[in-house]
Amino acid sequence: MPARKRPVTKSGVPRKRKGVKLTPTSLQPRELALAEPPAEVAELSRQVEADGGAVLACYREPLGGHALLFVALPVDRVERTPFQRDVSDGHVRKLTLAMDKTRRYLDPIIAVREGGAYLTPNGGHRLTALKELGARSVLALLVPEPQVAYQILALNIEKAHNLREKALEVARMYRDLAAKSDLGEQELALEFEEAGLATLGLAYQERGRLAGGAYQPILRKVDGFLPGKLRDALPERERRAAVVLAFDDAVSGAVARLKERGFDSPYLRNFVVARVNPLRFVKGEPPPFDELFAQMTRRAAGMDAGKIKGEEVARSGGPAEAEG
Repeated sequence: MPARKRPVTKSGVPRKRKGVKLTPTSLQPRELALAEPPAEVAELSRQVEADGGAVLACYREPLGGHALLFVALPVDRVERTPFQRDVSDGHVRKLTLAMDKTRRYLDPIIAVREGGAYLTPNGGHRLTALKELGARSVLALLVPEPQVAYQILALNIEKAHNLREKALEVARMYRDLAAKSDLGEQELALEFEEAGLATLGLAYQERGRLAGGAYQPILRKVDGFLPGKLRDALPERERRAAVVLAFDDAVSGAVARLKERGFDSPYLRNFVVARVNPLRFVKGEPPPFDELFAQMTRRAAGMDAGKIKGEEVARSGGPAEAEG
């Protein structure tokens, strides 16, 4: 297989990505070390030492020039943030075996200090592996601003999210921030990625085996970011999640009736959703969230399995629903 070419312009300069507004600092490598850290970082250094940790270096990261600490922390003082995805036992096992073989820990986690504790938004698997191996310390890049913990989820690529994991992360983050911040959904568009993920995540919290992949394309079109603060928008998000669950109940009923008639296909749910979804016929703006879901729920609840032909189901095809 030929090597992939790097994305560059005709002049040989790496291309500018659409939507990227960052202009990096002009800091050179020798300018990144900080002999005299800012006052807030110096205070954070003292807190690390008081907590039984050690500051190994103080430096500025090269893109924005923000001050960071490279620290060693007592492993029992570090926990995962409550809003990230659940730890995968298989992934932890692979990490412990790799660490056992190399006898080295070479991938620092990112951490923030909050309420006298250290939270990592991106190192749950590595931290769990270290604890299982009995390590006493963990290396971390300590970020002075606790709010960055929510933004770091967008950088977490150590293990690709499936839809369920991502939606649950957004829902947990939503509840956490609603309880302690004055932020709104629009201000968290980067962290949430899609408005529908918040609705879907809250639905997953109520129904862990929800077939969310069948509903996400619909939510992308009709579920937008809500105005106001998170704490005020949360009840509406929970209501919308309940609307999705009611639709799921109607779809499940239609699938059960099709199975009673002898249909046996991994695509039955996708077939029902596609059959009751009018969006493919809509030109221009889609109908409002409630109007659309009310219409689809009625259609699914009233679907007559006796009028469905085998070739119609066969044509629906496509990948079977997988939520991992």
